[in-house]
Amino acid sequence: MHGEYKVPGGKLVVVDLDVVDGVFADFRLAGDFFLEPDEAIEDINAAVNGLDARSDATTIAAAIQAALPEGAQLLGFTPDSVATAIRRSVTSAADWRDFDWQIIHSQAVPPRTHLALDEVLTSEVGLGHRGPTLRIWEWDESAVVIGSFQSLKNEVDLDAAKAAGFDVVRRISGGGAMLMAKGAIITYSLYVPAELVQGMTFAESYAYLDDWVLTALRELGIEAVYKPLNDITSPAGKIGGAAQKRLGSGGVLHHVTMSYDMDGDQMARVLRIGREKLSDKGTTSAAKRVDPLRSQTGRSRSEIIEAMKATFVTLTGAVPGEITPDEYAQAETLVREKFSTDAWLNRVP
Repeated sequence: MHGEYKVPGGKLVVVDLDVVDGVFADFRLAGDFFLEPDEAIEDINAAVNGLDARSDATTIAAAIQAALPEGAQLLGFTPDSVATAIRRSVTSAADWRDFDWQIIHSQAVPPRTHLALDEVLTSEVGLGHRGPTLRIWEWDESAVVIGSFQSLKNEVDLDAAKAAGFDVVRRISGGGAMLMAKGAIITYSLYVPAELVQGMTFAESYAYLDDWVLTALRELGIEAVYKPLNDITSPAGKIGGAAQKRLGSGGVLHHVTMSYDMDGDQMARVLRIGREKLSDKGTTSAAKRVDPLRSQTGRSRSEIIEAMKATFVTLTGAVPGEITPDEYAQAETLVREKFSTDAWLNRVP
């Protein structure tokens, strides 16, 4: 069996192994990482050989850590990343280039339609009716999008939102509220089969699926990094955040919103951002929480999006795609029956 895992912001970990009588055998670690002393690689190999092939990543990582000689230096990888590569080899996980990707960047639709399309396209990918897809959102309306489990009254000042022209909608993924002012943010969704993140922990899948956009932002001159669990940030401040939802069809939704030109004062008026959340972010005012992409690149929103798309094509070989009439029809049905209803918006009052 063969497995690979590119550590987000780190190095490539490659494993080859056999399973004999239910245990790992002939395990061999490789990659472009750095390891001192050299002999430690044999200690890692020996630690894995003989382990129960059903061992989870935590058990495998603990065995590797215990076997390392005192003072060993692992640069660009960790025992956890080796364990992830092993689990991915055993489960026959796929890589980005194993799929035929599409990029969809179509006309603006209402916020509720965007949310419905997320559910529809994730399901379609899970069912095998469409290939993995990157979709760039376009907005001609402004909205506050709250997480699936957030309390509506605790998160949003509804009067302030209405006065500022913001619709309030609820998405299917968890996470926090996002102020989505038209023309001021960059939002995209990835619709992927579960095989792409097979063998990863939930946290690892966030970092893995964000890695391509970090590459794109760095090529634009932004020192972008991933901050667990779901933030994209830089030395100048937070850029955006991600959220995920996994459907029973086998599809995984990973969507990200990044600020291009956020009005921090407006965000503070519309969102009820408590002191505890602000202190956890190490800031004292909501206006400082999100650093816009415009100030870090000097480029227009459309230029940044085109650069992101170009990076994605380079990394995945993606081709342009479209939302089908049937997918639009499914989305409109969901808008009527779910995303426009008071029952959905107030599912957590």
